[in-house]
Amino acid sequence: MSEGMDTRKFHYDGGREESVEDFVLQLQDVILQSSDVRDFLTDMAAIMASRLSQSGNHISCGITVIRNKRPTTVASSDSRARALDELQNSFGDGPCLTALRNGTVIYVPDLDSEPRWPKYNGAARAVEIRSILAVPMHLQAPAQAVVNLYAPVPDGFSHDGIDQAESLTGTAAKALDIALNMAQLRTARDDLSAALKSRTVIDTAIGVIIAQNRCRRDEAFDILVKTSSHRNIKLREVAASIVSSVSGEQEFPTPYDE
Repeated sequence: MSEGMDTRKFHYDGGREESVEDFVLQLQDVILQSSDVRDFLTDMAAIMASRLSQSGNHISCGITVIRNKRPTTVASSDSRARALDELQNSFGDGPCLTALRNGTVIYVPDLDSEPRWPKYNGAARAVEIRSILAVPMHLQAPAQAVVNLYAPVPDGFSHDGIDQAESLTGTAAKALDIALNMAQLRTARDDLSAALKSRTVIDTAIGVIIAQNRCRRDEAFDILVKTSSHRNIKLREVAASIVSSVSGEQEFPTPYDE
């Protein structure tokens, strides 16, 4: 455990005592087991909802992430949270998006007395939500995120409950940074692998054209480019068809394949 980590004990699920350290260990397991960021966030939303729920007050959790300046609901603990997040994104405003834009915690203790976002509040009340807590994540990655917590009762989050939610969100933000960085590395690896495969098949096709036409490399490449343009087919696809016509191969592995 890193120096200075918050190890306060919190009570969840009607009295069960757990520390933030337990939460960190859970997130570590989830990161290792998840195949992508969406899976990680879905599991994280379920864990947070479970930890913040109490008897008679089942919390639903959604996580909204903005990447490339577009809000996308990427995870939820249940169908109610998913529907409410998607509805808020369709309206373009609401407590969670306000928290995301302003970087501040937004707490609505009772939707019946909240004058802001009237359309969204009405939709939330229609599915028996009475209070909402939105906690922004402060990320190092080039993205923004907010944890959206929905309670079926008024005053669904006590002062201690809000503190607990903020503490869990802060810890979760660090885990999300790791997950986003890992996803970026996977994407870079996949892009590099695809580029190497394209280069391999293009170089092989150029060799075939040189052998067939007894021309220079630049002339062979020019033939390949003109064929691609004339047929309106990607250069790699033209190259693959040339190689396949000679070798009969449909797949073109590279020495860099895992």
